[in-house]
Amino acid sequence: MEAFLRNQILNVCRVPNRQAVLAGPKEMPKHPRSERVSVDGDILSYQANDENNVGVYIAPAPLTPQDNYFEVEILDSGIQSGAPICIGLAPYKYSLDDLPGTRYFSIGFHTEDGKIHKSREVGNPFGPKCGVGDRVGCGIKFEKLEGCAEQPKIVKVFFTRNGKEIGTVAFPYLPGGFHPAVGFDSEGEVKLSLDAEWYRDDIMLMAVDCSEDEWSRLHDVRLNGVVIEYAGRGKSILDVGLAQAKSPLDTTFHYFEIEIVDPGENCYIAIGVARQNYPPYRHPGWNKGSIAYHADDGKIFLGSGVGDPFGPKCHKGDIMGCGILFPADYDSELDSELSPDDPDDEIPNSNEDEICPDSDNDDEEEPWEKSNNESGTHVQVFFTHNGKLIGKRLTTIPKGGFYPTIGMLSSCERVRVDLRPLTG
Repeated sequence: MEAFLRNQILNVCRVPNRQAVLAGPKEMPKHPRSERVSVDGDILSYQANDENNVGVYIAPAPLTPQDNYFEVEILDSGIQSGAPICIGLAPYKYSLDDLPGTRYFSIGFHTEDGKIHKSREVGNPFGPKCGVGDRVGCGIKFEKLEGCAEQPKIVKVFFTRNGKEIGTVAFPYLPGGFHPAVGFDSEGEVKLSLDAEWYRDDIMLMAVDCSEDEWSRLHDVRLNGVVIEYAGRGKSILDVGLAQAKSPLDTTFHYFEIEIVDPGENCYIAIGVARQNYPPYRHPGWNKGSIAYHADDGKIFLGSGVGDPFGPKCHKGDIMGCGILFPADYDSELDSELSPDDPDDEIPNSNEDEICPDSDNDDEEEPWEKSNNESGTHVQVFFTHNGKLIGKRLTTIPKGGFYPTIGMLSSCERVRVDLRPLTG
């Protein structure tokens, strides 16, 4: 698709009279373009029409390295469910009959389903759904601009939700620049902020609540503020990257979350809890003394290399949560009879080209498939997906407690972590 767009832009640039599609480099529009959109100061609202055509607004000036970002706040999502509103970038003379992202030379994030459209009507999962009160932003990271005189340059277009970046995509840069664009496919209203500012250091400032001091082990992962990045080979099941918190969950801090910033090659991301000495090269849930929800297949693993269907598969922008429901008479992790000093489980022989832990031979018990019914304090471990409860599982808490644990296993995976989302 990227190669196709490159060729399309090159063809346009070679034809001097094709300015009907692209604003030339010397054009500096002074007025916004809009159709079926009412503009009242910084308030944009959809104008109903008999044909039920979409409404589109194109800002007068393109984004620049000095003004590289804009936002809309959703004031009214209309009578339909979700928010039938999209935000993105397009050339100044982009069609006012098509939503941003659905036609050539444009990109758009559609808030009603969280999908991104890159010059096509079919979108791909990208971020969370957005509704009334959400601030959705779009910008360009010009410092990442690449290319040469013979090819269109490539920029990184990023989108945000309520001040947090939800994802970045590469896109060919147009000679006339990209203009902020807003689209409506039914009733809706937004507040437009063309002078909004975006500080990439915001993620680093959040590290106050989630720094390196919060973690006891970081194996084959890197910590960048509150973002954890996979740094392993990703070739076999022994290449798991693991992050385990320094403190176990307790009755005060009983829940934590991760947001998938980048699903990487395969989205082999897992969230769960594990005993203190859990082996660093094993996904949480695979070995005794652990339980985890895996993003790539939506399965739950409870001390076994074979998972059970549990919840939805997860994608970029999804928020996965894990917590513990402690019994009313629970005092501390010392109540449990399982020792944290048990030796690590034996690891079976693995094929270097095989990552999937699920076995096709259910009759043969693997060394890590051990009973999870040891005596001790029983707790309910629960998992959430985008703020909604998926389900619970009863298990035994090990002596020393259950520690927040995150597993990763394919290149470019990145997650944003909040170890205490229910505080402050």
